[in-house]
Amino acid sequence: MSFSDDAHHATATPTLLGGVGRREITTRAPGRRVRDPLFARALVFDDGATRFALVTLDVVAIGGICEVPDTFLPRLREQVAAELGIAQVMVNASHTHPPEPILCSPDVLLSQTLAAVREAVQGLEPVRVGAGRGREERISMNRNLRLKNGGHWTVRHGNPSPPEEEVAGLEEVDAEVGILRVDRADGTPLAVLCHFACHLLFGDPHGSVSANFPGVALKMIEECVGGGVMGFFVQGAAGDVVDVGFKAFHQCRDVEPLGLMLGRAVLRELGGIATAPAKVTVHTACVALPRRTDSREQMAALQAEQRELLASLRGCALNFKTFLGLYLSHRLWPQTPGAELHSYLVAEKAGNPDLVEMDEYNRSQIARYEQNLRAMERLATIEDELATYTRHEEINTASGSPVEETELQVVRIGEFVLLGAPIELLTEVGLAVKRASPHPYTFVAGFTNGYMHYGPRPEAYAKGGYEVIECYLAPEWCALFEAKAGELLREL
Repeated sequence: MSFSDDAHHATATPTLLGGVGRREITTRAPGRRVRDPLFARALVFDDGATRFALVTLDVVAIGGICEVPDTFLPRLREQVAAELGIAQVMVNASHTHPPEPILCSPDVLLSQTLAAVREAVQGLEPVRVGAGRGREERISMNRNLRLKNGGHWTVRHGNPSPPEEEVAGLEEVDAEVGILRVDRADGTPLAVLCHFACHLLFGDPHGSVSANFPGVALKMIEECVGGGVMGFFVQGAAGDVVDVGFKAFHQCRDVEPLGLMLGRAVLRELGGIATAPAKVTVHTACVALPRRTDSREQMAALQAEQRELLASLRGCALNFKTFLGLYLSHRLWPQTPGAELHSYLVAEKAGNPDLVEMDEYNRSQIARYEQNLRAMERLATIEDELATYTRHEEINTASGSPVEETELQVVRIGEFVLLGAPIELLTEVGLAVKRASPHPYTFVAGFTNGYMHYGPRPEAYAKGGYEVIECYLAPEWCALFEAKAGELLREL
């Protein structure tokens, strides 16, 4: 497979400089299992007027939660500006989810990330760039199931799946794969960046540290393209997106096939992407997004539902052991669950109603126990939801402000356009920004330059679901966000 002659068009000498760097950031805690290493990667561009660094980290988030401290981003930007003269820095988290600890210490993380950027600057050379896109439909699904009552049920490890008879369908997913190709002056690839949206949940059954399937994809791309090319992964609007098999408890989890699918999706398109000289344009702006003020009302509604569920519980003759046996027999043999068919025939001939009456009684007890189980499942979920609302009310109260000042950053590298936001954006938000953009190769990166939890569209608030409960922004945030994003994109 060739990645140079068919895509490289001879034109004037490139004026854009590009460089790449990489450093490992994996924990070395004793006894911590590591499936594959985590990296800080840096892709630096300099067109003579603008010097820009894109940093990608195999971490859960850039501050806010987990191991990366809130001080990381400002410290990195300060040191990169002071030492390397780079005023524009974008940092994206892959959102990989192995249990903590996964990272080296915060000070080592900072020094390793800075070293990656430094390496990229030291390796700057003339480059050409090209944008492309592919699709991969087999990896991801929207984890919000549409219910027949109009609500949402979020498929998570933390709560059970809904009764199948209540499900109406799936919400939309964005299966597009964005690609940025960066070539050296001789036409050989220096870097390949892929953009895709999917939660990276659990790399293997052991809870190992892992970069998850993008790590597999980048390794595949680097091996297939060769020539010292460096792969980059940028996480998209993945707030409500998971891989299709993340809750398949009947099989051992393996991210390798997912990574190979993503890698192939990139390689299929890479050879056909033409590269050309380009310039870099970066715009950054802040928008004040309103915080939620309805936490107490939501909690009151949940507590009322909690009381109703507790009041609905009824005593039952069955425990789980007896329930399970009776439930299976009544489902498998609904007409004759209590005995062989001939026993029913003999009893019927003798005018003995005992078997039939026993079945009727057991059906009533099974139904009662099922009702208690459903109530128990919902009660457990309500406890989690109440804890989330309490935590977010504390966050909003502690802020001392009715708004959250939020940084949006957009960069255009040739025809490739990337909008970064510090929010777990849901699919529909990302799609809305892409559809409104005047640039054909626009990609939206959540988990960028900070972390502010989830960002659903306004209509989703009434439907419920995990992301709505985990969001501490008011529904009005979305219109403000999309307006500012559109403004930045039009300015490029």
